[in-house]
Amino acid sequence: MSVESPSYARQAYNLEISELEHDLLDMGSRAEQMVAMAVDSLCSLNVDQARAVMLRDDDIDERDLAIEAKCLRLLALQQPMAGDLRQIGTAMKMITDIERVGDLSVDIAKITLKVEKEFGQTSFIDIPKMAKVAGLMLHEALEAYVHRDLNRVQEVCERDEEVDALYRELRSQIFANMVDDPSQVVADGWLLMAIHHVERIADHAVNIAERVNFMVTGEFKLLAKQSDGN
Repeated sequence: MSVESPSYARQAYNLEISELEHDLLDMGSRAEQMVAMAVDSLCSLNVDQARAVMLRDDDIDERDLAIEAKCLRLLALQQPMAGDLRQIGTAMKMITDIERVGDLSVDIAKITLKVEKEFGQTSFIDIPKMAKVAGLMLHEALEAYVHRDLNRVQEVCERDEEVDALYRELRSQIFANMVDDPSQVVADGWLLMAIHHVERIADHAVNIAERVNFMVTGEFKLLAKQSDGN
């Protein structure tokens, strides 16, 4: 009866970790695409594109479950050491955040349908600018995981303040529009929810970055400046 050598077992483990990272990045990339599509659908009030985003939700959910199963299998069969445990644990936390980003994209897409039904307008606020920063944060947080890059981690957390500032700016503009055009109050109410969803996407990017910091350093810290909610 043959027994695997430690070096062979480690090579097999490294291969599985590489596959895990590939699957995680693929899931993250799909979530990024959903964010971009959802925001574009809202800005153009394209209901067909909004429905296309909604149809992608099951795919993200399935990938979430598949990656979680792979992580659990690695934990059960490979007996990972401390650093490996942090790596796998971080992946499991990350897929939860990525799955929520997918959910929030679907929520934005649903708002597209509601605003379009109310004959609302979206062009008076720059949602794409806010969404671009949030999307970049998500992308860089995923890259930080792959490259173990603490500089990227810090950049993601610092950009959270930019998103919060844009959120406050857009919120003020929406409130002003409600006053100027009361006929748009319902549609503008949905827009308030949409920009909140974008702000939450940025928060999930920060969650991922903070988990990467823990994976690399072994210390869990809240790195982003805490918003006072105003």
